[in-house]
Order: sequence, then C-alpha cells, then structure tokens
Amino acid sequence: MKLKIISAVALIDIDSKVLIAKRPMNKHYGGYWEFPGGKLKKNETPEIALIRELNEEINIDVTESCLAPSSFSSYNYEQFHLLITLFICRKWKGSPNSNEGQKLKWINKNDFFKFEMPPANKTLLTFLRDLI
Repeated sequence: MKLKIISAVALIDIDSKVLIAKRPMNKHYGGYWEFPGGKLKKNETPEIALIRELNEEINIDVTESCLAPSSFSSYNYEQFHLLITLFICRKWKGSPNSNEGQKLKWINKNDFFKFEMPPANKTLLTFLRDLI
C-alpha cells in the first residue's frame, strides 16, 4: 500500500483560535475542513514542506524555529496509508489569506467537532483541544 506523508500545522492566534481550511471540491474529501499544510516533496523534511506550503497556500512566512512538533495521525484509507505530522505554530509573518481559493476560518476549541474533517484528522482534534 502506498504511503503518503502530509505535514500540517495548527496555527494558533492570540485568542487561542485555530485556523482551518476547506478542501477544494475536486480533491479527495472535497468540501471537508483540514489544517493547512500539504505533501512532502522529494528530499523535504516535514518542517521545510510546511514552510513552503504555508507560503504557497495562505501567504504567510514561518521559520522552522516557530514550528513545534506536537502529534501525528496514522490512518489507512482504501487506496493509501496517510501519515500526518502536526505542528503547532503561534508566530508567523503576514496575515493568512487564501492563494488557492479555499475558504479559511478561525475556530475555537469548543467548535472543533462542528466542522467535517477527513477521518485521519479527527484524532488530531482531540489532542489539540486538550492542548489549548
């Protein structure tokens, strides 16, 4: 079974709200919400992939020292196995805005389970809710 590795981030603002993004309708689990991030390219570390993805997708600059590894999710989908590495970030440059047309939303921990997320992300929500 093919292994896909995703690097994702919980951007946490000064009010302890977390940024989530709505997946494009033409992608797997289109219309569901997720943490910003994306696939690792060849020879990328999870941190470098995340820095690149955040700049490309939501137009913010993050330094590696501001990314704290926090959790991971390992989930078997029918076509592939997904490993998500989740980082926490409380400091970045710029204001998140969508470069790719996806909807962005800041949510508080009491609303985490009100937003439909792919199965691999659900275990991360429980961890994050308890952390904040």
